Amino acid sequence: MANGCISIDRILSKLDECLNKNDYPSAERHLRYWLTEAESNRDVRTELLIRNELMGLYRKLGRESEAMDCVYAALAQIEKHQIAHQVGAATTFLNCGTVYKAFGKAEESVPLFEAAKEVYERELEPADSRLGGLYNNMALSLVDLGRFSEADALYRKAIAVMEQTEDGALEVAITYLNLASAAEAELGLEEANERILEYVERAEALLEGHEKRDGYYAFVCEKCASVFEYYGYFFYAKELKERARRIYGA
Repeated sequence: MANGCISIDRILSKLDECLNKNDYPSAERHLRYWLTEAESNRDVRTELLIRNELMGLYRKLGRESEAMDCVYAALAQIEKHQIAHQVGAATTFLNCGTVYKAFGKAEESVPLFEAAKEVYERELEPADSRLGGLYNNMALSLVDLGRFSEADALYRKAIAVMEQTEDGALEVAITYLNLASAAEAELGLEEANERILEYVERAEALLEGHEKRDGYYAFVCEKCASVFEYYGYFFYAKELKERARRIYGA
């Protein structure tokens, strides 16, 4: 299995430039070019990384067919090379599970999240941000399946992890909004109202207190805006959207 033939730093640096400008067509062209190069060089490590990035891009753009093609190809490579025990493979399991969840297949996502969890909890430090991301995404699927107590436990674990990481406040804000949605799903809007308000206000405080206003901050603002809007924070949702546009246009 060839490995490391292509500069991953170069690929990710250019990808970040595209994403920070919200330039998704250029991001796709860039990733597709390097995917072809990785396949030609039989560089499996780079191929998996690029497929992971493409999964996220296609998921964001709602392009299910392309996202699922990346999922199937990535899982096939992991099986072919017998690398399921590695952290890189676990990250791929996580991203594949997230694709399944995004397109309404929560039941199919859970075994992938469980596979990632087994490797991550064995190989990573307890404060590694990758664990926080896994717990958050797995909890979303569990909420869809009505497994609320399990989801709540994972959200709490995600917060505990992300509070220890640099720039983790943004992820904690997202988690509090996830907790608000989970409370509504479990109890109903009226019964969960007090708990929802608490979570939403915590998320707002974290977003406002975050000093680094970069492309990822803009992405989080966009992601959170619809939740704030749903819960009646119309002016704040509008401000988050405008804030994101200003950052992307800078």
